[in-house]
Amino acid sequence: MRCAKGTERPEKLVPDSDDGTARIRCMNSNDASSDYPLQLLRHPATPAPVVSTIEARALFRSDGFLELAFRLRGDMARLLIPTLPTEDRKLLWEHTCFEAFVASVSDTAYREFNFSPSGQWASYAFSDYRLADETAAMIDSPQITSRLFAGRMELEAVIFPDALLAGSRKLLLGLSAVVEAADTVDGSHSYWALRHPSPRPDFHHRNSFAFELVKPR
Repeated sequence: MRCAKGTERPEKLVPDSDDGTARIRCMNSNDASSDYPLQLLRHPATPAPVVSTIEARALFRSDGFLELAFRLRGDMARLLIPTLPTEDRKLLWEHTCFEAFVASVSDTAYREFNFSPSGQWASYAFSDYRLADETAAMIDSPQITSRLFAGRMELEAVIFPDALLAGSRKLLLGLSAVVEAADTVDGSHSYWALRHPSPRPDFHHRNSFAFELVKPR
């Protein structure tokens, strides 16, 4: 799934069926939602009555930096949004956070990035499915900005080129989110992604890396 050449706006991923698959639909440049052209889908096993939609955007700048943006709409008063750092940033995914998985189209290696509304972040390198790559170099801190409004939250993250996989211009992205609700009647956590290929939420699944981007030369 990728943006068509020559279109004024990126294309939009929209649900194709209840099983979590997605298809591409071209966006009209006058569509207000085209600032966030990618739609994240809730995993059907995790209800989220207080979340309306989660949309995202991913693009490369001319200098090679990767810009990501997420917009969550819902009943913000009934969601738990981290505002202070946690003691262990390896556990950001236990609370509301946004995630990006970046893989090469021709290799099994990929990177995982977690972005908390508190400004904390975490990054992990894998050589294959959930197989940690202990040889990966340290990376520069991404630039994270989050904003909370009545009825919505927005988060933007800018990833340095050195943090991305070297040697591959074509990348596959998996964009996802974990949302924690204060109301636990329907379960406290819901899981959102571009695609859900598994019966249980699994953001590491290769088939969930549903968006293709090409690095600038």
